[in-house]
Amino acid sequence: MNEEIEKHKSEQQAYYEKTKKNDLLPVSIFIASIIFASAWIYSSSRKHQYTPSAVQMKFEEPVVLSELEKRILPEEGIVLPIRWENMGAKMVSVGLIDAEEFRQLYESRGGVDDEMKAILLGNANGAVTMTRENSGIILNMLWALGLGTKNEILENGEMSNPRYGGAAHFASVAGWTLARGSAMDHFARHPFIILTPEQQELVDRVSKNIYRPCCGNSTHFPDCNHGMAMLGLLELMVGQGVPEEEMYRAALQVNAFWFPDMYHMIAKYLETQNGEWETADPKEILGENYSSAAGFQAILQKTGSLEEKNHQGSCGVGGGSLPAGNPGGGCGI
Repeated sequence: MNEEIEKHKSEQQAYYEKTKKNDLLPVSIFIASIIFASAWIYSSSRKHQYTPSAVQMKFEEPVVLSELEKRILPEEGIVLPIRWENMGAKMVSVGLIDAEEFRQLYESRGGVDDEMKAILLGNANGAVTMTRENSGIILNMLWALGLGTKNEILENGEMSNPRYGGAAHFASVAGWTLARGSAMDHFARHPFIILTPEQQELVDRVSKNIYRPCCGNSTHFPDCNHGMAMLGLLELMVGQGVPEEEMYRAALQVNAFWFPDMYHMIAKYLETQNGEWETADPKEILGENYSSAAGFQAILQKTGSLEEKNHQGSCGVGGGSLPAGNPGGGCGI
């Protein structure tokens, strides 16, 4: 175990030395990349006690969720307002996803059920339901979709701005290792979702209003896997005519499954302000004041609870100190 720890430290330091050469990168993005690297390296070299997969995870003790946690993360899951159809097969056909690499990865985590196989390789005609157990694999599928879909947000937005060192530098690109060839071979290349100018404007607008608690950037700047996955989800929803209000509602539900600890804290804070999770405005909660890293820290400061302040998380699926039994696995695949 000590040898593994030293190896992880050595690899993390190598990543640090490589990354710090780009002194134009904002400090917040640099820190997020280091968090990603350490979580990715660590998670890839050990058995994941809380690795998300499409298989029901087994825990040493029964999972007991509070009533508030059950309201945030319904045990039956949430139905996403999308039609996935054969999108997974399309991504496999162009090499954005190497099906064999994907299969080997999830076999090491217990395998995938028939529904997830259909999402990856077949024609998923039914509704896509996100649960605590499959939120990780859906995250990865949407990550690939956001990364590979040709869209001007990636081509002309912050990801491709030279001042930040180029798209290949970011965790959302460098971390995608399940493609045939380099991830940059697929970056913003495939016309999976073709949008009208009006639809593109909607994706632009909504993506700038949706943040994630692992960093300070909006979905318009998808420098980590969660941001890239959310971009893929937004493009899919807009392309299929989902109304803007419903897009925000779905995005908040998805963020809650990806960051359960953080949104549990936010829901508790809302209750102290005589509000409730179910009646809160999704657009407001997804905004910078609540869902960005700085906004979430401000919420914790307002609670004044040391215990809650210790619930700060990394860029993982529910990173940080999780409610009992919630899966988490770092910012990598």
